[in-house]
Amino acid sequence: MGSKEIKSPGECMETPTPVRGGSSDSLHRKKLGIYFVESDDRRTAIGGGYVVTKGTTPVNIRGKPITNLSKTGGWIAAFFIFGNEMAERMAYFGLSVNMVAFMFYVMHQPFSSSANAVNNFLGISQASSVLGGFLADAYLGRYWTIAIFTTIYLAGLTGITLCATMSVFVPNHANCDQLSLLLGHCEQPKSWQMMYLYTALYITGFGAAGIRPCVSSFGADQFDENSKDYKSHLDRFFNFFYLSVTVGAIVAFTVIVYIQMQHGWGSAFGSLAIAMGVSNAVFFIGTPLYRHRLPGGSPLTRVAQVLVAAFRKRRKSFSSSELVGLYEIPGRHSAIKGSAKIAHTDDFRCLDKAALQLKEDGTELNPWRLCTVTQVEEVKILIKLLPIPACTIMLSVILTEFLTLSVQQAYTLNTHMGRLKLPVTCMPVFPGLSIFLILSLYYSTFVPLCRRITGHPHGASQLQRVGIGLAVSILSVAWAAVFERYRRNFAVANGYEASFLSPMPNLSAYWLLIQYCLIGIAEVFCIVGLLEFLYQEAPDAMRSIGSAYAAVAGGLGCFVATILNNIIKSATGNENEGKPTWLAQNINTGRFDNLYWVLTILSVLNFCVFIYAAKKYKYRAEQVVKRGESDVPMVVNPIRV
Repeated sequence: MGSKEIKSPGECMETPTPVRGGSSDSLHRKKLGIYFVESDDRRTAIGGGYVVTKGTTPVNIRGKPITNLSKTGGWIAAFFIFGNEMAERMAYFGLSVNMVAFMFYVMHQPFSSSANAVNNFLGISQASSVLGGFLADAYLGRYWTIAIFTTIYLAGLTGITLCATMSVFVPNHANCDQLSLLLGHCEQPKSWQMMYLYTALYITGFGAAGIRPCVSSFGADQFDENSKDYKSHLDRFFNFFYLSVTVGAIVAFTVIVYIQMQHGWGSAFGSLAIAMGVSNAVFFIGTPLYRHRLPGGSPLTRVAQVLVAAFRKRRKSFSSSELVGLYEIPGRHSAIKGSAKIAHTDDFRCLDKAALQLKEDGTELNPWRLCTVTQVEEVKILIKLLPIPACTIMLSVILTEFLTLSVQQAYTLNTHMGRLKLPVTCMPVFPGLSIFLILSLYYSTFVPLCRRITGHPHGASQLQRVGIGLAVSILSVAWAAVFERYRRNFAVANGYEASFLSPMPNLSAYWLLIQYCLIGIAEVFCIVGLLEFLYQEAPDAMRSIGSAYAAVAGGLGCFVATILNNIIKSATGNENEGKPTWLAQNINTGRFDNLYWVLTILSVLNFCVFIYAAKKYKYRAEQVVKRGESDVPMVVNPIRV
């Protein structure tokens, strides 16, 4: 049988089709869902629904459909991707933990400005991830985006290595002892030297921005969405993915720190560049094994088209006599390359006007006046996803503060473990170790235990895991406040108030392990759950953009940390009166504990907002699904008018 035209409301309502399982009075309610009438290879949607196909066909690097999936993808391909992510994270954390010390000791910059510069680097590298996600979804695809930006990343690391190796790029260190360094009397770098360092640093951040939103999504693309074990594979993939992130961080906080102490800054940064180059080679070796998804065109253009079309028809009524129906192309595939059709939902009804087909639209349809239902639903999904990653910004703020401020705390503490003295810059390795331990025990301990409590097959849903992570982060920062108050009082009482770079032999740095381990546990649950949530809930052709949400939240957290620090410095100190700020360079005269209490209060408020947003959110899989005679999923989600 041929394809039918979309009927007008009047024609549709003359011959209503009974709704299976529905009440009789539901036929008398006017619903936008009844306006779906499409080709015969889909379910006629008068009072029913329309087919939403599952997933899209993977292609090879040339864009041709893969006929034999058994020879591509799967765990083997995923492990090549893990290697790339491990090296990228090693470089990222290696720079973040060493760059503050490098700028202080080598470039003669104050601790506060060094920390802010690193925070900005972290923020830019994450917040600009949306650019990488956009390029991947719109034009390049995830593979080529990763390939291009890893090369940029390597170029930035090479530039930083040259800065640390060649004396021409750093100020003169003659007559610069520790006292002169603390008092700011050492020779300051020339403006072009700082410009060179910042340029190399931000090129590295730009490279990371292109990689981060694509790697997790590209790895998840390697698994067959039609497999019965798909959910299980995806769940394990994101755990292993974050495990590779953790291994990279552990290497950065131990091996790279050791290389720096034994062989200098040039060798440390050079080893990061070498590791990145080797990982790039490994990534390219795996090329024949990868499954690809076709880029679906500019997602920003599609979003803009929906907003413009909805605005143009804002005064049109759903019951207008001019209404033809909600527009969707016939057939099983959507008009968006690389995307399956998406079920119509009741949310954001004002956007549905972008899909209202009126008689005045004619036969030559303008995408800026009329969009498909799938295109409208893409925009709805992006809007509905926003509150969840937004609530993880506070976790990123805490992580950023810990990464910089806890190093200053560790300088005043005894880092000996028996006869072994652990370098201060190695202290951030402990969150990584706790993450490694938790992920190792996740399936053998946590999942069975939580399954008994929640009845969920994976122990906890994605949003529940995010919530657990946010709750644990509150405990972490609260403990940090309690211990910092104790540490400061101990320093003042024992005559160490002026010696903020001298360790107190009777107070161990390993009290910091409690906050480190708690924040590591928070990361496991929150970030892994968030990545899996965004990948599964994002539209097919916008999954890189979805993954970029997590990175952007992390970047905004870095910027928020910098802004918060600047506000606290200006609000709590007075140089004229000799009153130190909470974030004074001398940590023993400052009040880091007050900052941690502020973060605790903000985290509690943020957690309450998350609980509300999570309760309001409905997973896409929770839509009402019916099956037609062909056993194809039928989705009913009418809008009541």
